[in-house]
Amino acid sequence: MTLKLYNTLSRTKEEFKSLYPYQVQMYCCGVTVYDYCHLGHARSYVVWDTLRRYLRWCGYEVQYVQNFTDIDDKILNRARQEESTMEVVSAKYIDAYFEDMERLNIQRADSYPRATHTLDGIKRLIQELETKEIAYPADGDVYFSVRKFGDYGKLSGRNLDDLQAGASGRGGEGASLKRDPFDFALWKSAKPGEPAWESPWGSGRPGWHIECSAMVRDALGDTIDIHMGGSDLTFPHHENEIAQSEAASGQSLANYWLHNGMVNVGGEKMSKSLGNFTTIRQLLDSDSAPDPMAVRLFILQAQYRKPMDFTDEAIASAVQGWGTLVDGLSFGWRFPNLGLGSAAKGSLDGDAVERFKRSMDDDLNTPEAIAVLFELAKPLRKVANQIVYADKFDGEPQELGIQWRTLVQLAVVLGLKIDPEAIAQEGTQEGAISDGDIEVLIKARQAARGDRNFAEADRIRNELNGKGITLIDRPGGETGWVRE
Repeated sequence: MTLKLYNTLSRTKEEFKSLYPYQVQMYCCGVTVYDYCHLGHARSYVVWDTLRRYLRWCGYEVQYVQNFTDIDDKILNRARQEESTMEVVSAKYIDAYFEDMERLNIQRADSYPRATHTLDGIKRLIQELETKEIAYPADGDVYFSVRKFGDYGKLSGRNLDDLQAGASGRGGEGASLKRDPFDFALWKSAKPGEPAWESPWGSGRPGWHIECSAMVRDALGDTIDIHMGGSDLTFPHHENEIAQSEAASGQSLANYWLHNGMVNVGGEKMSKSLGNFTTIRQLLDSDSAPDPMAVRLFILQAQYRKPMDFTDEAIASAVQGWGTLVDGLSFGWRFPNLGLGSAAKGSLDGDAVERFKRSMDDDLNTPEAIAVLFELAKPLRKVANQIVYADKFDGEPQELGIQWRTLVQLAVVLGLKIDPEAIAQEGTQEGAISDGDIEVLIKARQAARGDRNFAEADRIRNELNGKGITLIDRPGGETGWVRE
């Protein structure tokens, strides 16, 4: 099966074919940096990080670009509230963004263009549209003439005749200067006390939509493979991006448009006005904070295009599920004496890999892909419990090694991680018994058993148990051990 993705533009699942063999160019609409990231941001960027990871796993070279919107009324309002500047506010929340994303194991994009760093490209694009008479100046502003772009509405499926005036942009400023109520601003004339830049139309700043069109073009070119974002950006933002970019270049802006569903809280849309607005750091820094990987698992257990409901029960279930995966993922590092080998080397479970790939190829069906991980993790967890509580286990080390390596490698594709070094070092803190001392005591116990001094042998076993070491007596007189 080949990768199929749901393309919002065609409203169907399409077989993915990149512009260039085994190269993919992806652009994701980033955050407006005036506040901390919320759960909706977490969902979006976990999903697109997973798509990028999967494409790489499939052998693609991926160029991933994600912007920061650092010119916006919301940023200016926050700067006034904090008696600060637009630059200081933007820098603060860009740093916070990276902190939050790192906790969720979201890999950094290849580049993060900013609107303030793309002003030349923005002005150049506006001038092209003006030359083609698709944009027009009006008293220091510049507007895009929507009705001159015949394909307007092709992404969202909206008809201009059915839309309300003013629905196509942030705010209603400049409405009296527009030739048509549906036209939207490409450049806004300067206002007193606000940052502004010189341009052919006078001092001012760019509109929201033109920023992304220019950043895509500067970073990746006129046509890219995949453009991504939340479903709330489909209209007007992405619709206007298409209109601007394609009117200027005469080419498709993106071959695939992907949109993730929104996050609800207890069945209601998440919003500050309803008081159910939760930031990533509020969740992860709370007294009952879940492991960040449990949050990532929670996000991936829902199909990315569907709405996702955030509830205490759902997070609790994800925490429990992550515990099962941790037991499986940590298996080889917890029990090094079973001889499973490195997680990065050796054969894998071909059937599990194939089922995982089949799920991911079906428009990133991460719920089914995660089910494969659980199928691998649960038997490993069972064996771990047998070792710890019964001093024995069912199964062959070679087969267990195959299961474990497969689980670890597939988890990496989904961005689910544990810290193997921390696991391997458990029990080696100050006061813990060393590996060498354990081996010395095991040899002493074997000698005691050889002399039929079973009381001494039991004493040594109990001493090791008291230090968190479980002995495993195997056929042939060999004794293995694990740290609890």
